[in-house]
Amino acid sequence: MSLEERSELILSFAKALFANGQATDQTITATEHLGRGLGLRASIIPRWGELELQTEDTDAKLSSQTAADPSGVNMDRVASTMQAVDDVVSGRLSSDAASKAIAAIAKTPPAPTWLFALAAASGSVALSVIFGVEHFVAMVLIFVSGGAGAILRRAVARISANLFIQPLCAALLAGIIGAIAVRCDLSSSLRLVAVCPCMVLVPGPHFLNSALDLIGGRIHLGTARLIYAGLIVLVIVTGLLLGLTLFGIPLPVGPAGRSVPLWEDVIAAGVAVAAYAVFFSTPLTMLPWPVAVGMLAHALRWVALSVLGFGVATGAFVACLFVGLILTPVSRRTHMPFAAIGFASVVSMMPGVYLFRLGSGLVQMAEGTQNMTDLANSVASGTIAAMIILAMSLGLIVPKLIIDHFADRSSEAKL
Repeated sequence: MSLEERSELILSFAKALFANGQATDQTITATEHLGRGLGLRASIIPRWGELELQTEDTDAKLSSQTAADPSGVNMDRVASTMQAVDDVVSGRLSSDAASKAIAAIAKTPPAPTWLFALAAASGSVALSVIFGVEHFVAMVLIFVSGGAGAILRRAVARISANLFIQPLCAALLAGIIGAIAVRCDLSSSLRLVAVCPCMVLVPGPHFLNSALDLIGGRIHLGTARLIYAGLIVLVIVTGLLLGLTLFGIPLPVGPAGRSVPLWEDVIAAGVAVAAYAVFFSTPLTMLPWPVAVGMLAHALRWVALSVLGFGVATGAFVACLFVGLILTPVSRRTHMPFAAIGFASVVSMMPGVYLFRLGSGLVQMAEGTQNMTDLANSVASGTIAAMIILAMSLGLIVPKLIIDHFADRSSEAKL
């Protein structure tokens, strides 16, 4: 293959990783690894909306670009691409076959609609259990709302490629169903019927990937990811509050949930992790790791909150630190993408409910209907949400950076 053909092949692999949720460091490493396998020195420069590849062999240099938005999350494509990279480098896959393979990987469909809807419904109910739902009828409504929202998202995706219309429509539906439940006295003051189907919409992987990029010094890309995730949360809050407001129902800015027994929390966490794995199109062969580790992480979080008296941010940090310490070496040894198993294990801890209550508090503040207690609760919700996101990012990322650093140094020493 010519330099141009090899460069185009490398760029297509990099795009498949970057556009489907792989962490930027792993995308860069895989690109360089594939370049060496094809006899090139290759470096990738990722930006929001574009990938720039610079390649060089003994005779010439080449720079090429391709459009690529890191807005998707499809871990099946990521895992298949990473395996294809290894196959090309080891000689098990020829360059011509690799071109056909990456074209097929890029077209791999996400989870079927029925499974996606079932995961959204089950994940919504699992989150409601974690936050202390008390009535079976409320759980049924949450299940229906979550599943209907997932079906609506897939239907909207067929008629519009806009990145924000899907979560807006699903959140609006959840708000309407939640408001009707309140009107019929089927929902408590926690408004879990309205809130929980929206929590599965929160883009946890994009928040965590933005933190990885910011810590790695990729300020522009990390900021772009953070803005994108923040805009999704904004449209979710807008849809939720609009649905509630249509029926004159407010979203309280008080307590986010109730405490639940350890066994309920752990089992619900396992269901939630499995649901998120389906959202991310994680291969079923990888599912046991995030489910098992996610359940143990939630158990540690429960102990930190209920036994040791830690705050929610500290509890999230302890849980994510455990996940990072366990899954980083597992992902390296088994060649499973850390994005696939790490994100699914912890993303159920994302502080969606606090972000929603913050949004409700800001709306009430603008309308002049907040008292001092509500104002304090709104500020507290926003502060807690920021602290949880920061704690999760540090807990998950710091052990990964440390383990990767020493593992890479050990590998270089052996060479």
